[in-house]
Amino acid sequence: MIKHSLKIDQLSLVVFDFDGVFTDNHLYVSQNGTESIRCYRGDGLGLARLKSLGIEIVVISTEVNPVVSVRAEKLGVPCIQGCEDKLEVLKTYATELGVDLSQVAFVGNDINDRSCLKSVNLPVVVADAAEEILPLAEIVLKKKGGEGAVREICDMVWNVRKELGEVG
Repeated sequence: MIKHSLKIDQLSLVVFDFDGVFTDNHLYVSQNGTESIRCYRGDGLGLARLKSLGIEIVVISTEVNPVVSVRAEKLGVPCIQGCEDKLEVLKTYATELGVDLSQVAFVGNDINDRSCLKSVNLPVVVADAAEEILPLAEIVLKKKGGEGAVREICDMVWNVRKELGEVG
């Protein structure tokens, strides 16, 4: 944890992929074509901790599915969907916030997250991330996507900031 403390202390923005990070990367499809996903309920409290620290949060997803925006809205997290070039969207969003990529963590799980993981100061992947992106990660979470990975990184940031005296 000490190795990452300085980078965690500098965070101003945490960017999350959605499918495979907030979800277990499974999709349920009913006979009428309605899609459902499974998310970890505890993520909301973790995200609230990040917000209380003044850290911005955003979901950037290549997926275009109403369930993504519904979940993000319920969590109070901005969501940008249908992104063919996640890195370009990430850079634009960070610039609009006045945040440098050296102050950004990206949490991903698959090959379409590669450019973002390579470009931020703190690249993070879930435990069940695609093997070929594991070497890009500075932190490999213990939890799988949809099984508490979002909460794990949020709690990690909270605990580092608490150790540094930034949390009351």
